[in-house]
Amino acid sequence: MKFAFFDTKPYDKPSFDRYGAEKGITFKYFETKLNEDTVGLARGYDGVCVFVNDTVNAEVIDRLCEMNVKVVALRCAGFNNVDMKHAFGRIHVLRVPAYSPYAVAEHAMAMLLTSIRRIHKAYIRTKDFNFSLSGMTGFDLHGKTVGVIGTGRIGRVFIDICRGFGMKVLAYDKFPAEGLENGDTIRYVSLEELFANSDIVSLHCPLTEETYHIIDEASLAQCKKGVVLLNTSRGALVDAEALLAGIKSRQVGAACLDVYEEESEFFFEDFSGHIVEDDVLARLISMPNVIVTSHQAFLTEEALSNIAETTVQNIADLFERQQCPNELCYRRGNAEDCKDGRCF
Repeated sequence: MKFAFFDTKPYDKPSFDRYGAEKGITFKYFETKLNEDTVGLARGYDGVCVFVNDTVNAEVIDRLCEMNVKVVALRCAGFNNVDMKHAFGRIHVLRVPAYSPYAVAEHAMAMLLTSIRRIHKAYIRTKDFNFSLSGMTGFDLHGKTVGVIGTGRIGRVFIDICRGFGMKVLAYDKFPAEGLENGDTIRYVSLEELFANSDIVSLHCPLTEETYHIIDEASLAQCKKGVVLLNTSRGALVDAEALLAGIKSRQVGAACLDVYEEESEFFFEDFSGHIVEDDVLARLISMPNVIVTSHQAFLTEEALSNIAETTVQNIADLFERQQCPNELCYRRGNAEDCKDGRCF
């Protein structure tokens, strides 16, 4: 089996080569992202392996089908970059539902601690032998209330970490996790109550039509003044312009962003010698109370290995057994049952 591997980074190759060799799968690595202009590179391959910023829209899906490409293997959990309704009945779409929830949850906490204890500022100061503590005052996490939107695997690990710091948790999820709520330190509440009573709000939910811009001008207005916002999920969960306005008005006390709404043009690439033309991103980065990392929450050795192993196993399951437990939407049920891009 031969797969065209798009948006390749050096850290992708070792694990995919190792697990691919075990299953007889060969990957041809392309640095370019998959989109309407590059889809022709997939000609002659059994499938494509894509990541979060590759484009798998209707046009790309049609071109893949014309070239008899049978599989889109996502090496990530999210699939908002795939037109799932158009893919239905045309091409197999596989994903990695979980790789290391600890990697993402730990990164979220690392960003939070860095922000509220001014670690990033201290690092820069002491490099210049400036040992002043002026402007370095933070606050304790113990006793604070964190609002966690999304209580899947990552959200639950993040909640465990927060509980270790002695924090109270207000949780929201359309499908609450059984046994998580204890009626005291962890409670499921409405979004309105979560926004109104949380000192910190952390996003751990997928991007769907319902969650698009779940953080916007209206929701920020409901929050406590000085709320700290964390987003390690999907950029479009947050209206970036509304966030910027909230920071300027002091409604938002700090923001920690591992993802950004328009990140596909910038993240994973080196723009250090260029002028970034995205004014909102540039202004967010310039803010002293904003920390931006470039979608690296997943980037641990354990997660990279798990991603490669699961992706390869997904492909092997499909070709060897004609079924894969991590397939999203292919001749299962009816197309009209495809809600938020997934069949149930």
